[in-house]
Amino acid sequence: MTVLPVAQQRRIPLGGGITVVSPPAASAGAYSLYRIDLPPRAGGARPHLHHTFVESFTVLSGTATLLDGTDWVAAEVGDHLVVPALGVHGFRNDTDAPASLLMMSTPGAAREDYFDELLAVADRELSAQEWTALFARHDQVMVDE
Repeated sequence: MTVLPVAQQRRIPLGGGITVVSPPAASAGAYSLYRIDLPPRAGGARPHLHHTFVESFTVLSGTATLLDGTDWVAAEVGDHLVVPALGVHGFRNDTDAPASLLMMSTPGAAREDYFDELLAVADRELSAQEWTALFARHDQVMVDE
């Protein structure tokens, strides 16, 4: 067993902030766990899917809008969304108050690598081909609404 003290958790300054609570290595690849903080009216993640892992989201605070494959649903504290592999999903904050989500990937997906790369290109304008390649490196397939 491993205790991962909050002081050792890594925060990625993307959007309102993403905290790497438990990287895949901490569970021998079984899962990865992230806290996503969304400021008021934050865009979040547009509709997308993953081929190789399942994701789940639990609302920790505020009200988050979650895409359940078909509809955008206002989810409140404690609400939980399970997204199977190939399930279209997304999240955002449509309210005037902050919201926080706990996001788990099983098996563990190193989503921190994806978040780091998004942060690295935040000041650049990427071509459609560059975005497609970035998403492909991280098993993220964007889906039109």
